[in-house]
Amino acid sequence: MSKIIAVTSGKGGTGKSSVCAGLGYTLAKQGHRTLLIELDFGLRCLDIMFGVENEIKYDLGDVLAGRKTALDAVQTVPMANNLSLLCAPKTLTSVNAKQIVEICRSVKKYFEYIIIDTGAGINSHVFDIVEQANLILVISTPDPVCIRDASLMSDEFYNRGNKSQRLIINKISKKVIGEALVSNLDEIIDKVGVQLIGVIPDDFTMTVATGKGNPIPTDSSALKAFDAISKRLGGEFVPLTVKTA
Repeated sequence: MSKIIAVTSGKGGTGKSSVCAGLGYTLAKQGHRTLLIELDFGLRCLDIMFGVENEIKYDLGDVLAGRKTALDAVQTVPMANNLSLLCAPKTLTSVNAKQIVEICRSVKKYFEYIIIDTGAGINSHVFDIVEQANLILVISTPDPVCIRDASLMSDEFYNRGNKSQRLIINKISKKVIGEALVSNLDEIIDKVGVQLIGVIPDDFTMTVATGKGNPIPTDSSALKAFDAISKRLGGEFVPLTVKTA
């Protein structure tokens, strides 16, 4: 059975898609068959991050319209042969939770992990889709607005009975911890109210790599953080170490 993981955030700009890319890449490198389903309609970016922008023949829009099956529209990523993408359409397309559930059902026997890159924002569309996941990863940055929005979103998940939540704090650096925005990581965890599963440092080398569609460098501090989170998702005990730039 596939493990369905929804990656979501209360507002844009948290690096949600980068988190999906990092987790998908490291899970695949660890030998797990992984599928990323991108739901940011009109704003897709995972094809660029993995260097397959010109290789995408079909996308989620073709699946929703019934022109192709989900497996027909899946694109394997050359840099990680256990990783596949189902990209969002370039144009706005309506979708409901039932359709996403059906897509996951149709492909789950082929993948160990299905990661859903939801659209950002607090709306019923996101909540209905996320409810189908086995685990919800709530993404926040140290920014006070992001922290508050993540807290509001998490509270709504709890109100709907979604208790399987974990927090990822993204874009951490020494400039924002203890000096500028928040005093420490515990402050973020307490305000969001979700158990922490990982911290991603603000890493320029990963930004450059994903922007050019290149593999993430092996010495990337962000890659090491994603690798640790991926192992925790699989049940491994990996100590939480935080190194900020």
